[in-house]
Amino acid sequence: MAKQNVAEQFVDILARAGVRRMYGVVGDSLNPVVDAVRRNAAIDWVHVRHEEVAAFAAGAEAQITGKLTACAGSCGPGNLHLINGLYDAHRSMAPVLALASHIPSSEIGLSYFQATHPERLFEECSHYSEMISNPQQMPRLLQTAIQHAIGQRGVSVVTLPGDVADQPAPDRSFESALVTSRPTIRPGDAEIDRLVEMIDQADKVTLFCGAGTAGAHAEVMEFAGRIKSPVGHALRGKEYIQYDNPYDVGMSGLLGYGAAYEATHECELLILVGTDFPYNAFLPDDVKIAQIDVRPEVIGRRSRLDLAVWGDVRETLRCLIPRVREKTDRRFLDKMLKKHADALEGVVKAYTRKVDKHVPIHPEYVASVLDEIADDDAIFTIDTGMNNVWGARYISPNGRRRIIGSFSHGSMANAMPMAIGAQFVDRDRQVIAMAGDGGFTMLMGDFLTLVQQDLPVKIVLFNNSALGMVELEMLVAGLPSYGTTDVNPDFAEVARACGAFGVRVEKPKQLAGALKDAFKHKGPALVDVVTDPNALSIPPKIKADMVTGFALSASKIVLDGGVGRMLQMARSNLRNVPRP
Repeated sequence: MAKQNVAEQFVDILARAGVRRMYGVVGDSLNPVVDAVRRNAAIDWVHVRHEEVAAFAAGAEAQITGKLTACAGSCGPGNLHLINGLYDAHRSMAPVLALASHIPSSEIGLSYFQATHPERLFEECSHYSEMISNPQQMPRLLQTAIQHAIGQRGVSVVTLPGDVADQPAPDRSFESALVTSRPTIRPGDAEIDRLVEMIDQADKVTLFCGAGTAGAHAEVMEFAGRIKSPVGHALRGKEYIQYDNPYDVGMSGLLGYGAAYEATHECELLILVGTDFPYNAFLPDDVKIAQIDVRPEVIGRRSRLDLAVWGDVRETLRCLIPRVREKTDRRFLDKMLKKHADALEGVVKAYTRKVDKHVPIHPEYVASVLDEIADDDAIFTIDTGMNNVWGARYISPNGRRRIIGSFSHGSMANAMPMAIGAQFVDRDRQVIAMAGDGGFTMLMGDFLTLVQQDLPVKIVLFNNSALGMVELEMLVAGLPSYGTTDVNPDFAEVARACGAFGVRVEKPKQLAGALKDAFKHKGPALVDVVTDPNALSIPPKIKADMVTGFALSASKIVLDGGVGRMLQMARSNLRNVPRP
């Protein structure tokens, strides 16, 4: 049997770590690795049109499966295109191994054609970024990169010159067992004792939950019920916490709704549960705060803390539940549930007036109908911008649906690329990209990837011919909107020209039928919905100094518009409040 080269050994180790696909664009320095993938039955090469899409897709697959994924780019411009998608994957804690192929090793440092320093360039968006400059570094360096990505939940980057990839690999005896899953971490007894004491001493406790509550829904509900706590959430916590939650008081932040803000500010003890919620202007500074997180580096960086608890959310709550004293006073919880329901009633009334007849179509109406028609186990990928608002307020989680987006990095153009990675995991599961026209056109070339790979992704395009969130930020800052208008084609015709299903919707009565037709189609489909660019009216109390990038750092912001089925849940929860 012929001796393996470095590229073949590289691909074998990825396969052993559970990688099933490598997303990328081929190129000369990458050729040995791509050829090794071609000859390895355990891994498929997924050809995309832009490396940024490769990184987004790999990150989405990792978020859906929780397993290591891979992407690759050829030397210089090829691997530089990965960087934005890798930033997103890293900030989303998605385990991704990125291969940055490099110029010939003899030319490094000599300003060669397409020369860069990838091992430096990717440092900020990775836990590990190193170069294989000698075959003897294999397989130990790759194994180290894999274990950084899995163990620390994020990106590792391996830089590999094309000529080194083609050299004979070292003896396989250097290979060792790989870490492919994470342990659970239990807090120390002293922290548990102190948190129990704080909870027992407080009459009013609120839980504010983030993505760290994944897999701990039952424990959060049992704990909240025991201490009679309202439960609010950040955007990334929505899919794990909002459903089947009789203690739900909504979401805080720019996209927030309901009574989450009041619940976090009117309590005596606020417990931040698995969240690195970045907008400290929405957090109180005059109540006691404890934080539970498996990542010690994020504890206390958003707010003043009275207690830091380092541990996995589920294991921590399992320690707390039998030890905290069960509270009997529901007055604070019931007050917040009523405020939540009242807040939702108000915005819904403002939204529902003749919305099914409004032209251009209200984007809220599109999201609401989409939520009703979509499968109960659908995966939604959501573009950054106003689509985050519609996704946050209208897409109803149920424990089976997934909702992912660039919620931490805030990149445009993420929805369609993420849908590619999500659909590869399961071709029979419904994957819906809620895309804006600005984001979609930024990486529109990879719509062809859907067609070429025959991926049945459904793109629902919210087409308002504008960068809506940017316009909102400009208006709030007292600036006239400028440079935010898009001149768009008929995207349905574009989709059909590419060989996909395409339909354009300009009237509300056409919407449900168009969505159903697209969802029935066996292959990729695009529904181009012409939406109202003036869908949001801005509360007059917002001032220019409240704008900070994507966030409006105000204390109580409620953008006009409905909240879909969340009102039904709030009403249901309110009915369960005992009457005197």
